[in-house]
Amino acid sequence: MRLIVAGSDDFALPSLRAVLAAGHAVVAVLTAPDRLGHRGRPAPRPLRDAARALWIPVLQPRRLRDPQAVAAVAGLGADGLVVAAYGQLVPTALLDQLPQGGLGVHPSLLPRHRGASPIAAAILAGDLETGVSLMQMEAGLDTGPVLGQLRVPLAATATAPELRALLAARGAELLVEVLGQLQRGTAEWVAQDAAMATYAPPLRRADGELDWAQRAAEVDRRVRALQPWPGVTVPLGGARVRLLAGRPGAEAAAAGEPGTVAEVA
Repeated sequence: MRLIVAGSDDFALPSLRAVLAAGHAVVAVLTAPDRLGHRGRPAPRPLRDAARALWIPVLQPRRLRDPQAVAAVAGLGADGLVVAAYGQLVPTALLDQLPQGGLGVHPSLLPRHRGASPIAAAILAGDLETGVSLMQMEAGLDTGPVLGQLRVPLAATATAPELRALLAARGAELLVEVLGQLQRGTAEWVAQDAAMATYAPPLRRADGELDWAQRAAEVDRRVRALQPWPGVTVPLGGARVRLLAGRPGAEAAAAGEPGTVAEVA
């Protein structure tokens, strides 16, 4: 199958490698435009760099909805588009021109946690399991029918980076499996139950600004979920300090006012 792979961070790398290893042809990679990032340094573009190392053409449109961008991508003659954390909505004007349409690798058990931050949302909600879904893309946000899912237990100590790496790998496995089903004509689409949908909006800096009045379990979830951005800060000694890691203590050990430093290791 001739594919275009779209993604803007390292979540898409396992999918790119998996489809190539399975014998599919990647005719182009679609990723975010180059820009300056932290402290004026170029923002990382891991999918772009991997594609260039493999001599795969790279497209970086600022707005995929622009007619010129749609025409450029559609003109590649691909059978389908694989999307894994791309960051832009794919217009139906493009999807309608691809024989297999668009396939989205989404790190949640849809329809739970549709939207931009499903991994953080699963940790924040205290979910006992999560997973990855392979969906047919359509005009709505993560609303398309599901072609397959893989479930994984969500450990009580899991951090967002750990879970992201796991789901990227499992998503790549699922993608190859579903592509094979599409080629054999055995794929089955299951409509999502909209009544069961929950949403994971984009993370904001304010999401990580906590105070000591919040329950320890809530603080712990946010510390694990909001890595690497926006991170968690709390007031201490007249300033805000960043919490990098920790764990809730036993109730009996909770002596003193919230925010009191009980021990320094």
